[in-house]
Amino acid sequence: MATNTYPPGSDPGVLDLESKASAYHSEKAPSAASSSSSSPHPDEAAAAATITSGTDLNRLPAEEKRIKRHIDRRLVMTIGAMYCVSLMDRTNLGAANIAGMGKELKLIDNRYSIVSLVFFVTYVLFQPPSTVICRKIGPRIHMSVLTLLWGGVMIGMGFVKTWEQLAALRVVLGVLEAGFFPSCVYLLSTWYTRYEVGKRNSVFYLTGCVASAFAGILAYGLMQMDGLANVTGWRWIFIIEGVLTCLLGIAGYWLLVDFPDSTRKTWSFLSARDREWVCARVQADRGDVVPQKFVVSKYLSSGLDWKVWAYAMIFFNTTTISYALSFFLPVILNTGMGFNIAQSQCLVAPPYAFAGFVMFAGAYIGDRFRIRGPIVAFNALLAVIGVPIMGFAASAKVRYFGVFLVTAGANSNVPAAMSYQANNIRGQWKRAFCSATFVSFGGIGGIAGSLVFREQDKLTGYKPGLYACIATSLLTLVLVACLTVSFWRENKKAERGEKELEAKDDDAQPGFRYTY
Repeated sequence: MATNTYPPGSDPGVLDLESKASAYHSEKAPSAASSSSSSPHPDEAAAAATITSGTDLNRLPAEEKRIKRHIDRRLVMTIGAMYCVSLMDRTNLGAANIAGMGKELKLIDNRYSIVSLVFFVTYVLFQPPSTVICRKIGPRIHMSVLTLLWGGVMIGMGFVKTWEQLAALRVVLGVLEAGFFPSCVYLLSTWYTRYEVGKRNSVFYLTGCVASAFAGILAYGLMQMDGLANVTGWRWIFIIEGVLTCLLGIAGYWLLVDFPDSTRKTWSFLSARDREWVCARVQADRGDVVPQKFVVSKYLSSGLDWKVWAYAMIFFNTTTISYALSFFLPVILNTGMGFNIAQSQCLVAPPYAFAGFVMFAGAYIGDRFRIRGPIVAFNALLAVIGVPIMGFAASAKVRYFGVFLVTAGANSNVPAAMSYQANNIRGQWKRAFCSATFVSFGGIGGIAGSLVFREQDKLTGYKPGLYACIATSLLTLVLVACLTVSFWRENKKAERGEKELEAKDDDAQPGFRYTY
């Protein structure tokens, strides 16, 4: 039988896949009598006939690299670019606020926090079904249509007259963006083996960090359009970024790829034989490439695993800080550290660029040494160290150094946490459920992040918000410690033959081990 454990330093992609493929073929070839009742989607039945054709799935190393590079370029870069505009569109309020939006729309008292917060209410509520919808209708339609629609909403935000209208559009934006990120996390995890996904998650999110790094500079440039066509500068930020989002949504319809086991058409991508090889590798690695029939009770029963909520809570802790920085860093630099508006817009970029280096280094080490928890813990420690420096140092320059540490720790933990949960779950529908809950808690972290730095705390140096950020980072360390102990104990039981791990699906293969 295929197992999921490999010698240290080995690559499951270069193992002989013939024996792995035979198990995969048998699973993808149900009898005619049973296929109608067991197939979750017509695509799966069609795929079964194709996959069982007996094609030799062995590849030369050069051919393997060609396929992986093609997937990386097409999948990772496309969803990375789309996530780039997603992150930019949901977090450009800070730049627009100091560019004149706060004064023109009278964002006094807690109005700015309300406008920031309402996005996450619908963003969280509409996430749970998103991965199921994505699996049913396919990523090309699901994700490209969502991107096109929220780009239209962004353009509309450039023409609002009152803060209530802005808040209402933010609610709609939350509905549309809710389905995107969990679908990205889910789609990425289906194309790669467990020890390849770390770097890919990192590159995917790194693209978003590039957006965050240069969003302030772009916003400053768009502010210079102030008065053009009698439209103020902050409005041009929303309008131009919305147009760019719409264009990327249209391009996404052709550039996005489907799930590796699907037979839905994907424009100019891998051949059927190459997709078979990808499916066999994933099946050999964790044994869940074949989707089970969707059953609501079975899907929801994934929530009985406490580890699912631990991963989600780690992501909540991470996004609380990362969103707080996205929303309030320009404001903190301007009002808290004494930089002028132009400096505040541009000084957002260097900490995010630094975060990109930390992020990819952590992903490389995690994939190379097959570890996940220590990377998450290291990033949390960066935030624990950086927040007090950012908040309590006397010199503005030293405080700005603290911003580097906090930004690197919080943002690097987004792909690190994604890889942590992706490596330690098995089963297509559990993966879908975990992706949805994981990102939903990230949205709740966005709600918390929009509230931690309150206007009334400005005179105290935003101390309550700083304490909240420290607390969430410490909680992440506690959760990683608990998960590590649990993984060690469960792996020992599995090695003694006392149990099989993550084996609730009927066709689950033996040999799965948790990644510390």
